[in-house]
Amino acid sequence: MGNYILAHDLGTTGNKATLYDREGNLLASSFYSYPTYYPHPNWVEQNPLDYWEAVKNSTRELLARSKISPKEVAVISFSGQMMGCLPVDKDGNPLRNIIIWADQRGIKEAEFIKNKVGEDRVYRITGHRVSPTYSASKILWVKNNEPEIFSKTCKFLLAKDFIIYKLTRKWITDFSDASGTNLFDLQNERWSEEIISILDIPLEKLPEPHSSLDVVGELISDSAEELDLIPGIPIVVGGGDGACAACGAGVVEEGDAYNYLGASSWIAIASKRPIYDARLRTFTFHHLEPGLFMPTGTMQSAGLSYQWARDNLATREKEIASSFNLSPYEIMDLEAEKISPGCENLIFLPYLLGERSPHWNPNARGVFIGLTPRHTRVHLIRAILEGVGFNLKIILDAFLTQGVDVKEIRLIGGGGKSRLWSEILANIFEKDILRMEILEEATSLGSAIAGGIGVGLFPDLKIAKELVKVRERIKPDVEKMSAYRNVFPIFVEVYERLIPIFDKLGGQ
Repeated sequence: MGNYILAHDLGTTGNKATLYDREGNLLASSFYSYPTYYPHPNWVEQNPLDYWEAVKNSTRELLARSKISPKEVAVISFSGQMMGCLPVDKDGNPLRNIIIWADQRGIKEAEFIKNKVGEDRVYRITGHRVSPTYSASKILWVKNNEPEIFSKTCKFLLAKDFIIYKLTRKWITDFSDASGTNLFDLQNERWSEEIISILDIPLEKLPEPHSSLDVVGELISDSAEELDLIPGIPIVVGGGDGACAACGAGVVEEGDAYNYLGASSWIAIASKRPIYDARLRTFTFHHLEPGLFMPTGTMQSAGLSYQWARDNLATREKEIASSFNLSPYEIMDLEAEKISPGCENLIFLPYLLGERSPHWNPNARGVFIGLTPRHTRVHLIRAILEGVGFNLKIILDAFLTQGVDVKEIRLIGGGGKSRLWSEILANIFEKDILRMEILEEATSLGSAIAGGIGVGLFPDLKIAKELVKVRERIKPDVEKMSAYRNVFPIFVEVYERLIPIFDKLGGQ
């Protein structure tokens, strides 16, 4: 057996190929981008053949860059964007572009599911609310609007599953990716016959679900030649990007928690049971191994809000950063650090794109409230960091009220580069924040760990605790915690009071 794990992460902007050794060290990576198409409002699509080109090109470049012999590749594993809908024929040829996670065209279909199955029933079976974001609504949209494609469809695949078919000629998915479809029986780890029967989606049109750690086939000769690899390399299915990120953050045991802080942000925990929130604020994905789950709450505009501040409030910082070859965010952080916690009662609601968790309100909007003459644009910058933290605290509290014992939170994603933001989160959450060594490669590492377990290079998922390194532990400060305790209830109340206004603005 070879000594290296080849992991592919099929993201929204492109595919990242990474190579890891038996100790979990990243040896090399290669990224190959692909375009996204917006043919109509609320429609978001990609060409799945672009995925294949990205996998081929990134693999070849990775091998050339690392100078690793193809014979040394022990396994290929995957992570991928979730909640897609790709219809393919019996030969695996795409019948249309893949409808990706961000697509919202299936609003009528989501309402149909609510009416036919019931939102509470779907939530209890699948762990998720009914939403056009999930694959079920997209499959029904194809059925209702492109019936000739629906009738020709052999399988509806998710992004990574299409590449697995190209490598193995097997129709396979995994529990974690399947759990983002609104069609998967979360606790019984199989497609929900109840839901697919009511929706009249033939079971045979769905791929076979497996544990993320399963070897599901071997690399076939034709594909090996295109990838500059050798035939017969074991293929491990891997998982959806969220579950792989959890593993890459070392969140693999009961009560472990992580916060991904990127353009969007989420808090997720590892749990032996799904968590069903009475107000449906959070949802539950399957984790990478059988019997392990990942309750999650996702907000829309975290790093995106800070990016808005960079582009609209920090033109001077951008100029300074460019002169000294720094990130504008570093300069923004240095200035925001001078402002006291709570920003002298200036509050920001970070709802630039509406909101998922905890409010599930597409009409919500971004708001600054409490402005006075003493406030400066730097106050606004810090208020954005704090507003994201307050919204994440609502998500965290939804878990804590369900009896989950979270003692510390691991931080990954690009926002984790900011020590100031990490400190703000520690004080708002009143929990230790662990800044991880690997922030933006956590998803790839989680996929690689799944692959290594699948072929016996690693013993089990707990190996993530050894492979994942903590850069810094940030403890909350008592005085700063007190300041945020005073502001947080006001943040919550401001949103509640503005709901009628948001509804009026949403109709404009």
